[in-house]
Formats: sequence, C-alpha cells, structure tokens
Amino acid sequence: MFQTNTQTIANRYPLWKYVLIALVILVSTLYALPNLFGEDPAVQVQPAKMVSFDQKVVNEIEQALQQAGLKPRKVEFDGKQLLIRFDNPEDQLKAKSVIKKLIDRKAVVALNLAPSTPAWLEAIGAKPMYLGLDLRGGVHFLLDVDMEAAVEKAYRRFGEEIRTLLRENRVRYGMIKGEKDRLVVGFRNAADAEKAKALILEQYGEDLQLDEKASDSLHLVFRLTPKTLKATKDYALKQNITTLRNRINELGVAEPIVQQQGDRRIVVQLPGVQDTARAKEILGATATLEFRLVDERHDPEQAVRTGRVPPGSRLYHFRDGRPILLKDRVIVSGENVINAQSGLEQQTGTPMVSVTLDAAGGRKMLATTKKNVGKRMAVVYIENKVETVVGPDGRKIKKRSVNKDVINAAVIRDQFANRFQITGLDSPQEAQNLALLLRAGALAAPMEIVEERTIGPSLGADNIKQGFMSVVVGFLLVLVFMVWRYKVFGVIADIALALNLIIIVAVLSLLQATLTLPGIAGIVLTVGMAVDANVLIYERIKEELRNGQSIQTAIHAGYEKAFMTIADANITTLLAAIVLFSFGTGPIKGFAVTLSIGIVTSMFTAIMVTRAIVNWLYGGKRVEKLSI
Repeated sequence: MFQTNTQTIANRYPLWKYVLIALVILVSTLYALPNLFGEDPAVQVQPAKMVSFDQKVVNEIEQALQQAGLKPRKVEFDGKQLLIRFDNPEDQLKAKSVIKKLIDRKAVVALNLAPSTPAWLEAIGAKPMYLGLDLRGGVHFLLDVDMEAAVEKAYRRFGEEIRTLLRENRVRYGMIKGEKDRLVVGFRNAADAEKAKALILEQYGEDLQLDEKASDSLHLVFRLTPKTLKATKDYALKQNITTLRNRINELGVAEPIVQQQGDRRIVVQLPGVQDTARAKEILGATATLEFRLVDERHDPEQAVRTGRVPPGSRLYHFRDGRPILLKDRVIVSGENVINAQSGLEQQTGTPMVSVTLDAAGGRKMLATTKKNVGKRMAVVYIENKVETVVGPDGRKIKKRSVNKDVINAAVIRDQFANRFQITGLDSPQEAQNLALLLRAGALAAPMEIVEERTIGPSLGADNIKQGFMSVVVGFLLVLVFMVWRYKVFGVIADIALALNLIIIVAVLSLLQATLTLPGIAGIVLTVGMAVDANVLIYERIKEELRNGQSIQTAIHAGYEKAFMTIADANITTLLAAIVLFSFGTGPIKGFAVTLSIGIVTSMFTAIMVTRAIVNWLYGGKRVEKLSI
C-alpha cells in the first residue's frame, strides 16, 4: 500500500534570487532602451592622414553651413573627428556638398546615421545594436585572394635575394627564375652549383628546401617549406585585409565590415554605399608602381624587331605604344610609399602625384640618383586584373592579365631621396585614384570579386518593417495561445517571454552585434521555442495534480522533474547553433548568434523568472485551485 508524502513544500525563493532577477530586468531594460531612440541623418568629417583638426576648422564649417542656410541639430567634436547631425536627409546631402567644397581633400567626408541616444544612456555605455547590410542598405562583396600569385611573388622575392647573395659571395650563376611553384637557379659548372647550394641552404634553410628529384648538377630547384608556404598565404590574406580597410577609410564609409572568411576569402560590407562601380574600382584595384633606370645603351626598336632583349634589361611600352628598355633591377616599388597626394603641376597644369617614401625607400632612391644624375628613370604603372570569361565549352575560366605601362621616363636632374613627383598621368581622376591606392598600400596578391550584392536604402527599410512585423505577429500568437491554454500560468509565461525579448536585444546591444534578416529569423524562432519549457513544466504540474498530489507539491515537482528534459532539449539546440556559427558564412552566423543568445536567455526566463512569479503568487499560501 502506497503512502502519500505529507511534507509541506513552501515554494519560496530566497531574497537573493529575487534581487538577481530584478537586477537582470533593470540592466536589460537600460541597455535595450537605446534601440528605441532611432538615428539622425549626419555628416561625419574625419581628418585625412597627416592632417589634424582644431576648433578653428570646426567654426569655419559651421559658418559655411550657416551661409548655405543649413541649421544642424547638433555639432559634436571630440578633438579627432566632427559629427554634424541634421533633421532630415535633404539637409544632410546639402551639408556634405558644402563641407566637401570647403575643405577639399583635407578630410574624409562621409554620410552617416548617428544614434540619437540620450547622454545619460551613453554615459553608462548603452548603445544601439548595429543593423546589417540587408536592413540598412549598401554594398556586399566577397573577394577571393589569388594565393597562387602570392606564392609566385614570394619565389620572385627569394630569387632577388639569392641573386644578391651569390653576387656578394662571387659565385657565378647562369639564371635565377622564380616560377609559380618553384625557384630555379642555373649554373655553368657543378662546382659553382655546389657552392651556391651550401650558401642558399645556410642562409634560407628555414624558408626553402631543395627538390632533389627536380635538381641536377647544373640546376638547383628550391620549393618553399610548408611552414613558409602557409606563412606566405596568411600574410597575403592579412595584408589584403589591412589594405582594404585603408582604402575604405579613404573612401569615407562609416562603420564598414572587412573580415576574413575561410583561408582565402574576404567579406567587405559597405553600409550606405550605392555607387558599386566606384567601390569595385577602388577595392579590386591592385595597381602599384615600380621605379627603374632606363637602359640607354641599347635600342628598344631593335629589341622589338628581333625579339631579343639585352641581358639585364626588360622591354616595356609607353601608353602610346612606344617601346622602351628598362633595367632589370627595381629601385623602389609601391610598397615603399608612405604618403601620396594628387594635384596639378604648377608650370604645366597637368595632373601629378606627390610621393613620399619610407626611410628604406629613401635610402635606395638617394643612392641611385646620386650615381645616375643626367640619366633617365622610368615610372612603371602595374595593374593586375583577374577576369572571369566563358570558355568554348561554356565553363567559366579565370583569365589573369598584367598591364605594365611606363607613365614617364624623366631625366634625373639632381639627387633626391624620399620626396618627388610623378607626372604623365591622363586625368585628375587617375591621379586621385593612384594617390589613394598608394596611400592605402599595395595588395599582397590580386583579388577577384566572386560575389556582389547591392541593397537599396528603401529595400532595407522594408526589410526592417517586415522583420519587425514578423516578430510582433509571432509574439502575439504565442501570447494568445498561452493565455487560452494555461490561464494565469499562461500570463506568467507571456511576461517571461516579453522579458526574454528585452534581454536578447540588450545582449545584442552590449556585444555591439550586427542584426541582420537571418538574425531576426533567429529571434522569431526563439519566441516560439521560449515557451516550450513552460509547456513542459505546466503539463507536468497538471499531471502531478491528476495523480492526487497537493498543489504546492505539484508546483515543486513540475519544475524539478521537467528541468532535465528542458536542459537536454536546449543544450542540443545550442550545440547545433554553435556548429552553425563555427562553419557558416555571414548570414548563417547572424542566425546562429541570435538563436544561441535566445536559448540561454529563454532558459533563464522560462525557468527562473516564471518560478519566481509563481512562488510570489502561490508560495507558502493555502491554495484551493490552480488556474492552469
């Protein structure tokens, strides 16, 4: 015969749990609040490199805006950059034109949407969450880095260093050639080959390994070690990311996203940018410069006719097609440029770029110009292009091409080091683009745009409206169902669900996460899943009551016995979300982030918060009937 357990269960929470819940509600509400205040159309003015702002410049901008009949809502200057808020987008666009005309290229002027968060919330670090490209509008690019070109460039670099090493040690060699997957060094006799082999392996043994099968007595074939090969590819990816960030800063894009995806791809998102042609031109350009001495001893026309280029020289062409022979050795390249400004030459009024080299480049240029006064030095403009063409069989093929044009070949009138001008450019726009690319730095390897999306601002607004509506509809349907099915306990679950949404928004704002359409989908899914735990608990309570347990015992047993089932279900879903985040791309990551946050917060609200309310309503009291 079974006996009924008559032990009284109070169903009361200790004070610290109520304090903890109250604290979570307070903090979540405060950090979710900034998302209700919206954004102001604004103009962001940031000084360009090697230029600083002071209050005098700010006053000049304010006066120019006043003369143009524009009245800003607020002007904010933090000593580094200027943010001017307006009441409407029309004034914002007019103000950008006025400021751009006033300060010319001394600063980067960008359109921005500045959060209108109250000062007292900003004081505690409360900020609204970012909106993704699909909600705000802009341009999305997925770029593929040409790792093969990066490796080939590394072989050529090692070839130049080995050439210098062998000359310094007076070892004769026939040829040194850096190829796509190897470095070949040729010799006239086996003794020189053996001596060179020892020198190269001693100096570059950590980076290069000898390919015994491909080598012979007169040819040494080297390949990059696995460690160096990986480091070369990693450097190419990181350098390209850094260069892209610099270029985007020059473009004046507010809150851009540049991040690595996989081991050779880069995601670039430019909110607010609608001119895709300009963005593609700047991001994908791999233009750089080389400075070489002109070969004055040989005739370039004869080299073209015979097809024979003199040893130590290379055949190039001017933009108009005229041939010219240049020395094989590069004096300095675009990698040595630390600053470049476009402008017009004073005497002729033609476009030019004023270049400043780093210390190493300045030393090389000084040493070269000191020995070659009266001789000519050429500027070679190099542009790598990767195009996708359709082959005869209908398959897409990557076609790589390298354009090398000589911009000018001027006589060295006097020795100079790290400051000089480049002339011979076709237009002021070309001069501006070249200066921008040189300031931002050269790409370590060419890139191809493999995916491109443009989202208009009106479409972004529609996405926000539809996404918000989906959350509201899902939320209301769940509210109605829970009240209909579980009466007072359903209301308690609805309160917890509302709090769950507030906590999710607060966490996203605290993390400064980017909310996207897939992220909204994750929130909608969380709204449905959040009440699953309450359904399990409430059904367990009803089952205990049917089995003849007292009301207090049934409440206690419902929460205690359903906990493990709830935990198992949520942990498995959380593991799936973590996998999605680890291996997914941008949109999938957004979904995984909101889903993961929603799972954790729903566990807190569905179990701890609802239990606190139930304990407050029914705990320690004599209850005749539960409204469940």
